[in-house]
Amino acid sequence: MTKRTSDQFLAMGDNDLDHELENMPINDSPDAIRRKIRAFIDGGEMKVGEFQKAINANSVSYSRFMSQNGPGKGAGSNVYMNAWAFFKKRELRGLKMPNKKAKMIATESAQPDISGVVLPGEMNDSVEVYDTCDEVRRKINAHLRQPGVTQAQFLRDIAAQYHTKDRKVQSKQLADFRSKKGPYSGNTSIVFYGAYVFFEKLRVKEGKPKSKKRLDMEMIHGPSGGMDTERTHDRILCRSDMVPVMDQYGVMRTIPK
Repeated sequence: MTKRTSDQFLAMGDNDLDHELENMPINDSPDAIRRKIRAFIDGGEMKVGEFQKAINANSVSYSRFMSQNGPGKGAGSNVYMNAWAFFKKRELRGLKMPNKKAKMIATESAQPDISGVVLPGEMNDSVEVYDTCDEVRRKINAHLRQPGVTQAQFLRDIAAQYHTKDRKVQSKQLADFRSKKGPYSGNTSIVFYGAYVFFEKLRVKEGKPKSKKRLDMEMIHGPSGGMDTERTHDRILCRSDMVPVMDQYGVMRTIPK
């Protein structure tokens, strides 16, 4: 491949860049591309639908790729290939990934002060959880898209909800939790409990009512003290003529094959 200067790349059109990329090795793993996509969307550069259109991917293939976890998972996906090309074109044209800290106001002034909100059981790290993992993931995704919210601050906000011992939440733990799918997938993660408590405090501070699903969750999981955050729920014993299924509320049952 002929070596080009950055000015030459800036002057090239999409068709020329497509030809240039054909001779370039893909040096980012699927996990690396997933991280870039999340940072790009969280940075407010595009909405999810706009990004899907930009890389010529439908919502089904996009969701399937983003829900996978592992350096080789999704290597054959068109989302992986097209997203790599999308980010490589930006890189060649000198466009940097979004820097929310430089573009937006600080998180502390972007959200209500919840320091005065104390939930039952909080000081013992035993707040009863009445959101599924999928619901907490939805709230995390929406929260990180808000102006002024940075991932670094959100990680600190999660850690601050623990009181019995000092906790530090790593960005990888957040990424791993966000990549899962299912009502109970990730229920033992430090992110699940900490994020739930954080969002519940925001709800209380803002005076928002409980949703219908939240009330249903309390009715279903109330007798057992909320969602289990200590044991995984990916296995269940059943007869050979039955199969286990889990509903949207995280309730496992068996049905005939």
